[in-house]
Formats: sequence, C-alpha cells, structure tokens
Amino acid sequence: MRLTHTQELVGVDVAVIGVPFDTGSPYRVGCRFGPREIRSISVLLRPINPYHDIDVFDVCKVVDYGDATVIPGETERSFAAIEAELDHIIANGVMPLCFGGDNSISLPQIRSLGRAHGPISLIHLDAHTDTWDDYLGVRHNAATSYRRGVEEGWIDASTSIQVGMRGSLFSREDIRQSIDLGYQLITTDEMLDAGIDEVVGRIKRRVGRNKVFLSVDMDVVDPAFAPGVQIPEAGGPSAHDILTLLRKLAGVNLVGAEVMELNHLYDSGEITALLAATFGAEILALIAVHKQGNAG
Repeated sequence: MRLTHTQELVGVDVAVIGVPFDTGSPYRVGCRFGPREIRSISVLLRPINPYHDIDVFDVCKVVDYGDATVIPGETERSFAAIEAELDHIIANGVMPLCFGGDNSISLPQIRSLGRAHGPISLIHLDAHTDTWDDYLGVRHNAATSYRRGVEEGWIDASTSIQVGMRGSLFSREDIRQSIDLGYQLITTDEMLDAGIDEVVGRIKRRVGRNKVFLSVDMDVVDPAFAPGVQIPEAGGPSAHDILTLLRKLAGVNLVGAEVMELNHLYDSGEITALLAATFGAEILALIAVHKQGNAG
C-alpha cells in the first residue's frame, strides 16, 4: 500500500505493525515471514475501496510502523517486547493493525488492548478455536491464545464470537471448550447454510457497540484459495465469502485487528499473500468508514 514507514505517531489513526514470530506454531513454521510478504504484495493495492466508496487514506492517516522486536524461540520475552510496542502505539491514541506471525502473538495484542480499553469483544475468523488449554504441555502457543485471553480477563467471551471452525478433531471437547468459556460459535457448515448476511447479523448482535478486536486467521479460507497457511483445513468458505463478511462488518467498533498465519513457504503464486493484504485493506476501509460516520 506504499505507506510511509515511520514510528512518529502524531496525528496517526492506524499503525500497521508486523510481528514476525512463529515459535508458537504447532505444525508448519514460516509465518514469521508473513509481514514481509504482505508488504511486498500490497503494492498492488490502491487507496479507494469501491464497496464502501471511500478513499481510505483521505479519511485516515495510516503508517507502517515496522516490525515489533521478537526473539525467535523466546516466547515470554517476545511477548513482553510486543506488548511494549503496542502499549506505546495505543497510548498515543493510535489503532494497531498487526500482520503475523502465528496466532500465539494474539495474546500480547489482547493484553495491550485490554489494558487500554478494559475487557474487549472478539470477532475471530478461523478454522480453529485456538482455545486449547495447552499443546504438548505448552500453555502459550498458537492454539491457546483465546483461552488465555478469557482466563486473564482481557476478553469478554459473553460478547465474543468465533466463525469458520471446521475439520477433524482430536476430541469432542475441542469445540465444546470454547462454548464452555462463553464464546458463541458458528462453524463453516453453519455459516454456509445460513448465508453471509445472517452470519453478519449474528456477529453484530453479539458484539453490539462494545470495543472489538477483529482477528482473521488465513486458514479460515478454503486452501483452494489460501494454500499458504500454517494449518490448512479442507472444505472452507471462498475468498469472496470472507471478503464479503468483512465488508459487511461496517459499523463495528474496532479498537484493534490482526491478519495472522500467512505462510509463504506453502503459497502458490502469492495468492494467499495477496488475499492477506486485501483483508488488511478491507479492515482499513472499515476503520475509515467508522471514522467518517462518527465525524459526520
């Protein structure tokens, strides 16, 4: 998107920040290169969003903040460094849009947003719930962030929703545990049966006017459209389905967002990278529409 690369935050609305960390991956590694690939392909994206009929950069000042400091193999130290960067961004009244990286780094984002805003609502688009208690005894990884976020008090699960879950399970509890935590779930089958408009209505009713963190894991999309992910699951929605869902979230009160788990090592012709960058652009359009509406 050819954004200005700066850490000067005066007058800035949104800071795009890369988090090149994949130590939390339970399967494929390579998501650490996601921010680099998204930046590279994003030169194809342009400022006017035709769906919303808005010039995003006329409404919002958006900068590329660069990458957060991470230490490969050192989860706790990396989380502390990520939180410090995000705390600084948020304290300056700037909304972070993070590109990962695996979903373990959702937790430091949630912590920073929760400290600033109180318990937040979550809209989570993913093939997996990421609410396991641990994976092979490890409590901080890509499969546990949204359990830790509830347990630590940063996420209000009673106003949060997870959409797109599918695939085989190790246990029937894999889905049940999200419900037990208080999340509302819409599986891929339920989403495709109900239709995008119905799903968007359920999402908006669930989160209301609360402050929302929007998480998009690239594996929510069927691997025919997004092969370059950490853990692919067959039988998912199309790229257009998820783009449509995102566009129809206009009006949701976002305070932060992320696009996670692009793995270019398994991509084909950069199609997953382009889709990840496009998801980011659609999120920026949502922020611009919300700002324009509040100004009007």
